[in-house]
Amino acid sequence: MNKPRLLIIAIICLLWPAIAAGQDREKLTVLLDWFVNPDHAPLFVAQEKGFFSKRGLDVQLIAPSNPNDPPKLVAAGKADLAVSYQHQHQMQVDQGLPLVRVATLIATPLNSLVVLADSGIDDIADLRGKTVGYSVGGFETVLLTVMLQQVGLQLSDVNLVNVNFSLSPSLLSGKVDGVIGAFRNFELNQLDLEGHPGRAFFVEEFGVPAYDELIVVANRDDLDRPELRAFVDALEEGVQYLVNHPDDSWRLFIGEDRGDLDDELNRRAWRDTLPRFALRPGALDRSRYLRFAAFLHEQEIIDGIAPLADWAVELE
Repeated sequence: MNKPRLLIIAIICLLWPAIAAGQDREKLTVLLDWFVNPDHAPLFVAQEKGFFSKRGLDVQLIAPSNPNDPPKLVAAGKADLAVSYQHQHQMQVDQGLPLVRVATLIATPLNSLVVLADSGIDDIADLRGKTVGYSVGGFETVLLTVMLQQVGLQLSDVNLVNVNFSLSPSLLSGKVDGVIGAFRNFELNQLDLEGHPGRAFFVEEFGVPAYDELIVVANRDDLDRPELRAFVDALEEGVQYLVNHPDDSWRLFIGEDRGDLDDELNRRAWRDTLPRFALRPGALDRSRYLRFAAFLHEQEIIDGIAPLADWAVELE
């Protein structure tokens, strides 16, 4: 046998374990809630560091064309996992979708009521007679209602305007005096970069129970799949690496294919989101989840509260 052939055989023998491992990996499709942004950092760090692959997973992270679709596609068995919001999840479960929370990405609210710092609105009570913009009715208007109640106002004391997702531009143009539903890690930085700093009133400081902003949901029929526990374990390793090595993690996040993310807004959002990631993504605070569900029920966002195990679990 000639030397070139021996060399080829030797190379194949060396590479075969990795090739075989790649063939044996279980594919998981994870649908994001929105376009790729720093909120998703632990997922991309876990992927780039190989934390998924070393657990036998081939994970695809996909940004949706319609942000309303991911949980519905998981419920229909068209995807394995989806990034969602705790309030959205509980509303969809209330509507009968077979979805279960299996992990948390961001463990604090990001929602806030934002005004311009030089608007003269120093307190929520100053919003009486002012115009407030929102993107999505229902949960956002409930947040505003509860926050106003803390200072003796009602929703009828302000003028509501649907600005779709144009929160910062509506503030900057003077179309509205405040916006509800602004994410404190993005809109505040966006306003500051435009030279018009904002002031945020945090929902959890004005009568709204603390909740997880971003979670990962699975189909209820898939909970016995060992790949889901492997996914959660890899996600935890990703977030631990992220908090230990934030600068290296930033470079992993933008990667070679995501250079368009390397701008000042995302850098600032990265900094502000870092302390909000769930360090134990799989852990479930049952009392906290039930407390928030009771809040949604009291505010008539959901009709009832199913047993917790039907919609939120800590995987074994």
